[in-house]
Amino acid sequence: MEEKKLTLNLDIRSGLPIYTQIANQIQSQLVNGILKPGDQLPTVRALAQELRVNFNTVARAYRILDEERIISTQQGRGTYITEIPPPEVSERLRRESLVALTQRFINEAFRLGFSEREVSQMVRDNLKSMKEAAVNDNE
Repeated sequence: MEEKKLTLNLDIRSGLPIYTQIANQIQSQLVNGILKPGDQLPTVRALAQELRVNFNTVARAYRILDEERIISTQQGRGTYITEIPPPEVSERLRRESLVALTQRFINEAFRLGFSEREVSQMVRDNLKSMKEAAVNDNE
């Protein structure tokens, strides 16, 4: 089986530990169907080198995913995505991904100098626009 090329976007300014970002993004890609059961992930060393992070950071992310039974590391064979998690695990992973995404968005908005009020208003405006667009698409 071919090793899956991961596309991970790490943000050192997000306040979220890098190992958490790696684990969350792999979980998110599984939940969204980008990664599928049986896909092989890069080795810890290869991913650490590609991301330019410490080996132990990737090892910690893989350990978290292994404890959640999302991946399985087989000595001498590699690391693979396990079967699709049960609905309650998928929902928890989905929510955790949303929390991480929201935290990144808010941290970046604050870093750019936006106020809490401006951020809240932007979210409300965008949700309203998306609802209106969906209604127009259905007409």
